[in-house]
Amino acid sequence: MENKLSLIVKESGLEKTKAQILLDNFSRYFQLAADWEKKAKTIVVTDESQVAEMKMARTGRLFLRQKRIAIENTRKELKEQALREGKAIDGIANVLKALIVPIEEYLGKQEKFVEIKAAEEAERKRIEAERKAEEERIAKEKAEAEERERIRKENERLRKEAEEKEKELARERAKVEAEKAKAEAERKKEEAERIAYEKKVQEEKAEAERKILAERKRQANILAEQKAKAEAERRDSEEKLKKEREAAEKAAYKEKQRQERIIEEQKQKARKAEAEKAAYEASMIECPFCHKSFSLKAAQNGSREQRL
Repeated sequence: MENKLSLIVKESGLEKTKAQILLDNFSRYFQLAADWEKKAKTIVVTDESQVAEMKMARTGRLFLRQKRIAIENTRKELKEQALREGKAIDGIANVLKALIVPIEEYLGKQEKFVEIKAAEEAERKRIEAERKAEEERIAKEKAEAEERERIRKENERLRKEAEEKEKELARERAKVEAEKAKAEAERKKEEAERIAYEKKVQEEKAEAERKILAERKRQANILAEQKAKAEAERRDSEEKLKKEREAAEKAAYKEKQRQERIIEEQKQKARKAEAEKAAYEASMIECPFCHKSFSLKAAQNGSREQRL
C-alpha cells in the first residue's frame, strides 16, 4: 500500500517537501484500509441471533465512515495549495476510497442482516399465502362437487325406495282383490284391513317425502354456509396481501427518494469542484519573459507573505 502511495506522489512531479507532506497526511490511511480489509472479512453474519457481530459491523462501518470523511476533508484542504498537488491528492483519495468503500458497503450489509432477511421472509410468506389460498379454493370446489354428487345419489336411492313401496302396495291391493272372491263373508273385514293398510302406506310415503325435503334443505344450508365462509376467508386473504404489497411499495418509494438525494448531492459536489477548477485556470497568467504559467492568486498570496 505504501509503495503505491509513493509511486503516486513520485509521478506527480512534486518537490520533496510537498511530497513528504502528502506522505505524512495519507500514509496512515493506507495502513488503516489494509488492516480493516482483513478485519471486515472476519465479521460474517448468517443468523438473526448474531447481535454482537452486527454491532461490530456497525462500529467498523461508522469508524471507516469517519476516516473516509477525514480523507475527503484532508483532500480539500491540501488541494487548495496548487493544481499539481490537487491532482496528486485526487489520485490518492480515489485509491483510498476505492479501498474503503467496498469494505464499508460489506459491513453495511452485515449490519442490516436482519432487515434484509426480514424482507426476504416477507416475500416468501406472500408467495406461500397465495399458493395456500389457491389450494384451499380447489379443495373447496372439489368438496362441493362431491357433496352435490352425494345428495344426488341419496335422492335417487330414496326415489327408488318409494317406487318399490308403491309396487309392493300395488301387489298387496291385487292380492286383496283376488281374495275377495273367495269369501264374501270376510269381504268387510278384509276391506277394513285394506283401508287401514293403505292409510299406513300413505303416511309412510308422506313421512319419507318429508324427510327427503328436510335433507335437501339441510344440505342446501350447509353449502350456503361453506360458500359464505370461503368468501370471507378469500376477502381476508386479499386484504392482507394488499396491505403487504402497499407496505413493500412504500418502502421501495422511500429507498428511491434516498438514492435520488444522494445522486443530487454528488452532482452538486462535482459542479463545485468544476467551478473551483475553472476559477483557478482563469487566474493563471503567462510570464512574458520565461513564458511559464503562474497562478495570479498564488502570486498575490506569495507577495503578501513576503511583505509580512
